[in-house]
Amino acid sequence: MITGLLGLVSLAFIIVCFIFWIMMLVDCIKNDRLSSNEKIIWVLVILFLHALGALIYFLVGRNKMAT
Repeated sequence: MITGLLGLVSLAFIIVCFIFWIMMLVDCIKNDRLSSNEKIIWVLVILFLHALGALIYFLVGRNKMAT
């Protein structure tokens, strides 16, 4: 019973991470305040570091969009 519940929680976490990853990738591509070189670098960071890269972009890269 606990193993099944742990599996469901793990699956839900993986799905949420994947959705977050996709959202940050799309956000990076659509961010008009980033130069083309910055976009390429951020897309590569997000692609190669997956959820960690998306989190780094969320914390650091998106700030440029607000300013």
